[in-house]
Amino acid sequence: MKKLLILAALLLPSMLAHASDEDGCGQLKECLTAPVDVTNTASLQRGARLFVNYCLGCHTAKYVRYERVADDLGIDHKTMLANMVWTTTKIGDHMISGGRKDEQAAWFGNAPPDLTLETRLRSPDWVYSYLLSFYPDDKRPWGVNNRVFKDVAMPNALETLKTELGDDGFKRAVGDLVNYMTYMAEPVKTKREHIGWWVMGFLVILFIPVYFLNKEYWKDIH
Repeated sequence: MKKLLILAALLLPSMLAHASDEDGCGQLKECLTAPVDVTNTASLQRGARLFVNYCLGCHTAKYVRYERVADDLGIDHKTMLANMVWTTTKIGDHMISGGRKDEQAAWFGNAPPDLTLETRLRSPDWVYSYLLSFYPDDKRPWGVNNRVFKDVAMPNALETLKTELGDDGFKRAVGDLVNYMTYMAEPVKTKREHIGWWVMGFLVILFIPVYFLNKEYWKDIH
């Protein structure tokens, strides 16, 4: 038991340091604030298009179906299939990358992770800061590094988008992308919060007769 406690004491500082590096924003003093608004359907539609075109080639979103995204974001199924579905012909399929894991592992060192829950794992602010923090670095295999995730294996997949849109337009586009990823991590959030307000209202109304019933019940006892 004593040996286990000593081992824990030795490992704890390094574990905490690792957690800090993973959850913090690296060289940035603090994470940038992501413009998340999952009620903004237009932003979510733009973000979905960016995700399919710039992320889905390598990453997957295996817990999300194209049909669910189309229905939630008001996209016609035919439009979805024609413009945003590249790896399947079925609207009900999951959003799976067409890339092979073994080839991706050979290129990047590790296969790119699934992104369905990334904003819940890290936070929308972390993902937003990360995507805006690539910079040139000739020492890295892909010629870029990242101020939030030092020595990251991922290339700057959005570099051409930044060139096309300019700094301000690029920030708005990344905001839309992170907004969509936030929706994707919890598609029922808006509905859950809406139902929650109805439940709270019901409980408030229910409290009134319960209060008077309780008062009536105990008056003879006192």
